[in-house]
Amino acid sequence: MQKTVVRLFVLLLVFTFAASAQKRNITEKDLFDFAWIGDPQVSPDGSTVVFVKVTVNAAKSNYDTSLWSVSTSGSDEPRKLTSGTRDSNPRWSPDGKFVAFVRSSETSGSFSQIYLLPMTGGEAFQLTNVARGAGGPVWSPDGKWIAFGSNTNPEDISKQGKPATPGERESDVRVITRAVYRADGGGYLDATRPTHLWVIRVARGPEEKPSPKQLTSGQFSEDNFVWAKDGSKIYFATDRDPEPYYSTSKTEIYSVPAGGGESALLTKLDTDVGTLSLSPDGKRFAFNASVNFNPVKSYTQTDLWIMDVAENAKPKNLTATFDFDIGAGLTGDQAAPRAGGGSPPVWTADGRAIISRYAKEGRANLASFDVESGNFAEITKGDQAVMNFRTTTDGSKLVYSISTPTRITDLYISDRTGSNAKQLTRINDALFSKLNLTEPEEIWFTSFDGKRVHTLVQKPPDFDPKKKYPLILNIHGGPHAAYGYIFDHEFQWMAAKGYVVVYPNPRGSTTYGQEFGNIIQHNYPGDDHQDLMFAVDEVIKRGYIDEKKLGITGGSGGGVLTDWAVTKTNRFAAAVSQRDISNWAAWWYSADFTQFQPSWFKGSPSEDIEGFRNRSVITFVDKIKTPMMFILGEADYRTPPGAGGEQLFRELKYRKVPTVMVRFPNEGHDLSRTGQPWHRIERLQHIVGWFDKWLMGVSKPEYAVAVDDK
Repeated sequence: MQKTVVRLFVLLLVFTFAASAQKRNITEKDLFDFAWIGDPQVSPDGSTVVFVKVTVNAAKSNYDTSLWSVSTSGSDEPRKLTSGTRDSNPRWSPDGKFVAFVRSSETSGSFSQIYLLPMTGGEAFQLTNVARGAGGPVWSPDGKWIAFGSNTNPEDISKQGKPATPGERESDVRVITRAVYRADGGGYLDATRPTHLWVIRVARGPEEKPSPKQLTSGQFSEDNFVWAKDGSKIYFATDRDPEPYYSTSKTEIYSVPAGGGESALLTKLDTDVGTLSLSPDGKRFAFNASVNFNPVKSYTQTDLWIMDVAENAKPKNLTATFDFDIGAGLTGDQAAPRAGGGSPPVWTADGRAIISRYAKEGRANLASFDVESGNFAEITKGDQAVMNFRTTTDGSKLVYSISTPTRITDLYISDRTGSNAKQLTRINDALFSKLNLTEPEEIWFTSFDGKRVHTLVQKPPDFDPKKKYPLILNIHGGPHAAYGYIFDHEFQWMAAKGYVVVYPNPRGSTTYGQEFGNIIQHNYPGDDHQDLMFAVDEVIKRGYIDEKKLGITGGSGGGVLTDWAVTKTNRFAAAVSQRDISNWAAWWYSADFTQFQPSWFKGSPSEDIEGFRNRSVITFVDKIKTPMMFILGEADYRTPPGAGGEQLFRELKYRKVPTVMVRFPNEGHDLSRTGQPWHRIERLQHIVGWFDKWLMGVSKPEYAVAVDDK
């Protein structure tokens, strides 16, 4: 008997070793085979989840999105529902017989329209045919109507279906009258086409061609459409200020008769209201919003609020004493790049509690909050990030998607308390079963002024603490954001290439409380730099880092801190600054949003002259001796290249400091998360290529410069 046990144990060891030996390290190009889950929606009977599956297209130039379904029993594999490559935004009809969704076209000049998919069988058919497209379908309680948004204006309607007049030309000249006139990823804004509320009767087959009806009009956009429980009216949110950047954020909530008529103002709120969620009895809203502090703060936590559906109603903050971020998530590079969907608060069926996502210390989970007391009850827990969630109609079950450092996203179901959780999908298991992925190490350390700071460390898969490794300090953007327990391809690949990746959450990061997040106001970049250096020192203390092989990188706010660091220290052998800001004044004048409120600076560049100058790296460029690469998106309106890496690149070339600028055409600020797949791969290759050259001594002829860089 004992010999048999020994043989079995030996066989188990051999099998385990063989299985491990078959695994390989992750590569940058594995991204081409990733799949993502977005916008899960549960059927009214709780038996099925419809979700958006996102994959890289065949040309590797974009992403395909299609609707899939999976049983909540957990016994079936997901199945594909739609044949389109641009299908998103699924919403169940109240009786569960149809799913409304939005289908976009790849054809230039075509617009998104709403389609209906019969869940009893048959092909999807088009419901709307609105001149400038339709989106965001919301079913009426009786399932006979769908509300939606469209920015179609009367001129568009008059031209629809009519051939263009020969020789007629539409002017492409833009007359700009507003300080905010373009949006990163969306291009120029068109004030003549605000988004309005429309409704359309639901067709039961492709032969029916109902006509849509526009319910709101005017020069202001509306969104956040919610049907009253009896279907008699629709609530919506708007801001009737043509230039809202002159004041702190605010929202007006209106109702409009579903059959048409004048809109009626319910209440005005001094905050930017998130998605409205109506209570089961139809008498209260729940929503996420931040307090408007006076004086203005750089960072304000999001709270969970409730408010009566009544004129001049005043909201109640349920989480005023809960010092973490409601409705928030974590920073990573593998959220669904298209059609991700949102996670608005959800009422329990009895109306006594509200379920919401929250982020705490690098984790994002679900909790319920008592409507009367605000008392908090944990639902999910662990080292993970809940990406989206919904509940069954009766509130007894929760469906949610989870990401971890070794899992992109998968769907799970549990009861309302989080018990009996069951995994429903494994959409990346075929690939990930071949990959040697590892969990990060968590480290807390005490910074220069006694504050506790949190960092994660991703080590190579074959890590040996007796060896010496090169280190890459990777800094998140925001600056009010947070790294944490979420899948990040960049970190896994850098580690697979032999680097120890250190990714801290310095002061200014979210998920650690209001005071920790706002402490950098009017001091960014500043003391956060010291937190980052303490994180590097803390890892070096472990004894496995080669101190001559340190690299530093970061994007957006992380690019700002990368630039700042190399003016303060020469300890890094190389730096890669991504979508950075090196000249705050240039950025203030050209970004796609305004800083008219004194949140980051005390005034404009003409007023806060010293503040802008002393916090701009271009002022101290003579201190930079570190070889630098700049990663820039040519269509980045959030941190325009001319306010960042372009200036430093030219100045460093003048000073004969080794430098390279890598520019990505047609890419905006979200290159690393939603950019063209090929560009995302090339971005990773250039970042690691620069470190390979300067930290590892690898020959990189493509980075050759005119000065001696050896």
